[in-house]
Amino acid sequence: MGISATSQIGTISRLLGRNRPHRKTRWGVHLALISVCILISLPAFYALLVATMTRDQAFQYPPRLMPGSDFFNNVQTLIDQGFGRMFVNTAIAAFVVVVGKTITSMLAGLAFVYFRFPFKWFIFFFVLLTLLMPTEIIIVPLFRLMAELDWGNTRYALTVPFLASATGAFLFRQHFSNIPRELAEAAQIDGASPVRFMFTILVPMSWNVIGALAVIQFIYMWNQYLWPVIIIKDPNEQLIQVGVVNAFAVGAQTDYGVVMAAAVIASLPPLLVFVLLQRQFMSGFALTRDK
Repeated sequence: MGISATSQIGTISRLLGRNRPHRKTRWGVHLALISVCILISLPAFYALLVATMTRDQAFQYPPRLMPGSDFFNNVQTLIDQGFGRMFVNTAIAAFVVVVGKTITSMLAGLAFVYFRFPFKWFIFFFVLLTLLMPTEIIIVPLFRLMAELDWGNTRYALTVPFLASATGAFLFRQHFSNIPRELAEAAQIDGASPVRFMFTILVPMSWNVIGALAVIQFIYMWNQYLWPVIIIKDPNEQLIQVGVVNAFAVGAQTDYGVVMAAAVIASLPPLLVFVLLQRQFMSGFALTRDK
């Protein structure tokens, strides 16, 4: 005699029920993850609290765990010290570098995938080799080059040396390699130039990679400190991370309310960019034909 459908469904449900994690176990995992997130966010939360305090409140013992009332005064102190101008300078430099690196990286990826020229693989390997060179190695020759070009204390020195990216060239090369070659052949038959093919076909298919590269390069440029300190002597052209360090020297004694206000304000743009481009950032590294 055959087994009824109801009995089969009941058997399957019981078997599946045995493999389900226990509800208490799931709650335990969730509580552990929430605890870790709270622990990681405590320094940022305390920095935000200190940013609202006066100097005396910041040194109060036991530590004050309630917001103060001096946040806007701390911000005004930073503005008086030129922090707002540094904020604008950094935003302009970061925007120029992100746009410039995206364009040069796409052109490099286009060349490495769709063009044939001698020593292509050797040149690509050499580009990747530059990833192993830390910035500190090229500081001295780069400084001499900027001095010969008379670019000291200018925005050219803050942007032009960073308009090429080995990381971007690698990302776009891998991404373009996964795009069917038939599209390039069809564009060539239709008489489209390589640049037109890139902007009309490749760019609409590459927004995730563009977003991922934009997040990486914006955060990298926003956090620049060593190079601006060396090449920029004019306070009117300085970048924001230098302003954060200079906040320690505001007044006769260090006002940690002002320092933390500077740190909080300086961290907001990278956080906002990451939140807005989070989906593109995560999808930009899924370099497969099915993306």
